Parts: sequence; C-alpha cells; structure tokens
Amino acid sequence: MPATASADQTEIEKFDALAHEFWDARGSFRPLHALNPVRLDYISARTALAGRRVLDVGCGGGLLTEALARRGAQVVGVDLAPAMIEIARLHASESALAIDYRLSSAEALVATDAGGFDVITCMELLEHVPDPAGTLAALARLLRPTGQLFVSTINRTLRSFLFAIVGAEYLLNLIPRGTHEYARLIRPAELARMARAQQLALRDISGVQFNPLSGAAAVRGDPGINYLAHFERES
Repeated sequence: MPATASADQTEIEKFDALAHEFWDARGSFRPLHALNPVRLDYISARTALAGRRVLDVGCGGGLLTEALARRGAQVVGVDLAPAMIEIARLHASESALAIDYRLSSAEALVATDAGGFDVITCMELLEHVPDPAGTLAALARLLRPTGQLFVSTINRTLRSFLFAIVGAEYLLNLIPRGTHEYARLIRPAELARMARAQQLALRDISGVQFNPLSGAAAVRGDPGINYLAHFERES
C-alpha cells in the first residue's frame, strides 16, 4: 500500500528496516518489550478486553497486539510498514493466535470499519505521523460510542529531549539514532485539545518511566517524558 497523507514514507522505511529485530527483547526494541506489560496492565485496568473488538494502530511486529489477543480480545492490527506486518503475521501463526493483520492506516480503515471497535490502542505512533490531529480524528471515527482509546507518546520537554533522544538514542544506544524528532513530540495539553475536538473525553494521563540500567518500567504520575493517555468517545 502506498503511503497516504497520514503517513511519512521516511518513517515507514525507518521502521521497516528494523522489522527483523522486532521480537529480539535485547535488540533495538528492548525498551518496547519492557514497556509492553506496563501498557497492557494500564489498558486492562481501565476497560474489559475479553470478547471485545480491539484495534491496534501502528502495531509494528505485533507485541501489544498479541498481548491483547491473549487477554481474549478479537484484535485487528494495522501498520503501514510491510515488513512489520509480515513479521507480525508470522509470529502470530507460530504462537497460534488468530489476529487480523492488515497493511493499512487508520484513515484508510474508516471506509470499511467506522464505528466498529470497542477499544483502540495507538502506541508510539502520533509522534511519527505528519498530521496527528488527523490521525486522532480517524481513531474517533473508528470507535463505537463510549468506546475507549489508549494512546502513548512522548512529551515535548527539555527532559524528554535529554533522556528520550540524547540519552536513549545517542548515549545509551537503547533505540536507533534518529528514531524521534523533538519538534514532533506532543505535549499532553496539545493531545487533549486535539482529542476534545473529536469528541474524545480525557479520562486519565499518566507518566511512564523506564530505567535503562535495570530495564524496569512503571506507570508514574509525572508525564514529563513518556506518558499514557486514556480517552472515551462521547455517545
């Protein structure tokens, strides 16, 4: 599928090139593996998953997607990186998990699945798209009334620049250099404002901390670097 106005081809190629490393918990996606249980617990504490139709947008190789499926959700995973979707399909098959993976954007999915999901997750994607407000609009259209949306992204602060970019990418080599661009990072107030314009009511914002030495991750109150946000579509 060609990139759409909602996608940056450079960003797609950047992650596509790393697809072969996705399931290596000690490789380029090590922080993601550490964060995944924390994110799953945050989601499952705020909404039921068993038997619900769930969409994972920007699913990559399927780390969170598989975890949601193991909680009993009927999951659709979408991504615009072809190699990531292929890795996700292969891993799900090896794990005997029935997951509907599609090479698609959220915006393209609106044409066939508007109002079709109880829960949507969108992890570490909004800071990589050219129009995060437009992506949020598509997510809102894909949710059923009173549906739940969970977003994770990075705050635009001096601390996030020092720790999430300089530290994580250039000093500790936790993630590949150039993964994040400071100007694309999103402050919580900006995210809440964009969501409110789409009738998405903010229910919670919580900070997420990752210790690069121990590899431990935890949800904390301070959203100064990484944070999770929970929204509900108004009926």
